[in-house]
This record gives sequence, C-alpha cells and structure tokens, in this order.
Amino acid sequence: MKAILNITYGVLIGLIAAGIIWLAMAPARGEEIVLLPTATPGLLTVYVSGAVATPGVYALPEGSRVEAAVNAAGGLLPGADANNINLAMLIEDGQQIVVPGITNTGRVNAGRVNINTASLTDLETLPGIGPTTAQAILDYRLQHGSFEVIQQIQNVSGIGPATFSAIQNYISVGP
Repeated sequence: MKAILNITYGVLIGLIAAGIIWLAMAPARGEEIVLLPTATPGLLTVYVSGAVATPGVYALPEGSRVEAAVNAAGGLLPGADANNINLAMLIEDGQQIVVPGITNTGRVNAGRVNINTASLTDLETLPGIGPTTAQAILDYRLQHGSFEVIQQIQNVSGIGPATFSAIQNYISVGP
C-alpha cells in the first residue's frame, strides 16, 4: 500500500511540474502592456516686479496662479498693496506681474512721488516708468545724490522729454 501511495505522489508531482513547465514555455497571449511615463506639466516664465522681496524672472508650472509667482519672488514686502492685485488669477507665459505698493508712506506728497526718497515700487507707479527705468532712477540717485529740481530726472538714462512730460505733474523733489 505504501508503494502505491508513493507512486501516486510521484505521478502528481510530475504532472504539476509538467504543467508549470508547459505554462512557462507557452507563448504570451494578448497584447503586451506598455507603461508610459506620466506627462509633466510645461513651465511658464513670468517676470515679477514691484513690492516683492526678490523681483525677477521665474519659471512656474502651467496652471499656477499669481500667488505662486509672488511667493517665488520671496513674498510681498510690508509696503505691498495686496488689495490691488488678483492673487487668484492664472498666470500666462511671458506675463509681467507688478505688485503695487502703498504710496502713502511719506514718499508721496499731495499725490506726487518724491523722486529723492521714493522706492522702486513707488517709482513704478509713475506713467511710463517700468522696473528698468525705476531702477535707473535709484542708481542715478546713488551715484549723483538728490535731485534739486524735477527737470534733472531727464539726466537718467531712459527718461527723455516725452517721459518727463508724462510724469512731471506726478513728481516732486521735496515735501
């Protein structure tokens, strides 16, 4: 009886082994599954200036909002006017985001920007004055000292008669 039991076990083990070999050698059925990498979102490039800690050009993922661009630029400065910028707006590639500053900080008198004490953000509020020209005004002020009369602002690179004409009613050199 023991011999018959051993033969039965041997036959069963042989059949199982033959089945495993047959399955391993059988050609694959159906189509092969190919795993593709997930799509990565594209990047948008924006220029953030004004009342932020580190103005500059930043690359952000598609679908980002103005708030993400402001955060990439180091966040809002204490003098930023967050009520006059839509932080929830979707950004677009190539967009310039200017964060306005609150202009009642003593650098603005009777609606005029004091070009001797104004910050970069204050200068950017002037018509026709962007971040590059505003920085040129600050650089000129550092190199040459205070302006004595508003007409001297025309000595700044990028400010000619047309720009001066547009800003002369909005600037002052003193209190």
